[in-house]
Amino acid sequence: NKTLRRPEFLELSPAGRVPALQIDDLQLFETGAITQYLCELYSPDDLGRSVGHKDRAEWLIWVHFAETISQHVAALTQQHVALYDDAMRSPIVMRLEAARLGKCFDAIDTQLSDRSFLLGEEFTAADVSVGQAVSMGKYFHKLDDHPQVADWFSRINARAAFQKSLPAPGEELYAKTFYPVWPIE
Repeated sequence: NKTLRRPEFLELSPAGRVPALQIDDLQLFETGAITQYLCELYSPDDLGRSVGHKDRAEWLIWVHFAETISQHVAALTQQHVALYDDAMRSPIVMRLEAARLGKCFDAIDTQLSDRSFLLGEEFTAADVSVGQAVSMGKYFHKLDDHPQVADWFSRINARAAFQKSLPAPGEELYAKTFYPVWPIE
């Protein structure tokens, strides 16, 4: 996207990536940093977990684990969507990244085995962060083998704020609802 390379955006996000946020004179980039800062500022013990909170470390882990998921999704998006010529695509990369994404879903499934949300029975920004990453990841790895993730995703997906964040019809991020490992065998 050429708008992400404009000098004014590069001042806000030096790598020219989203998300980026400016609050007064403060410039923030990186999803985890933005999430952590906003929670500390506006919701330290509701959506966030302040320093000293018993769930602080676990909250930080899951907020930042979303970036791990997102890296695999980015690699798969590049392979399936950005590379138009089949000769440029790598079946090996696609298989590896889809398997890595599955391992991430396994970790979330395990975390959710005895709870409704990532930290227990309360919805937090960790659910927002990981939920956004899973929302994109499900285009490349189905949730069928991850029943806890599927149930949790349905719960967070039903939230009014989540629904409000979705793109309008016709503005979806991906052209397909699922991209199988390529080439299809």
